[in-house]
Amino acid sequence: MNRSRAKEIVTSPEMVNVTYDGQPIYIENVNPTRDTASIHFLNRPEYSQEVHLTQLVE
Repeated sequence: MNRSRAKEIVTSPEMVNVTYDGQPIYIENVNPTRDTASIHFLNRPEYSQEVHLTQLVE
């Protein structure tokens, strides 16, 4: 996923289907300097991590 699309998803009022490693996730925020995103898994919201944007699939 590219940086501009990830930012659009973060600010969107609607839920957008995004996956990381085949698992549905929610993008919390985007770090444009490092091209990474803080995410959490929908089935485990307490577990968050930072991943590279290229690993996210819409």
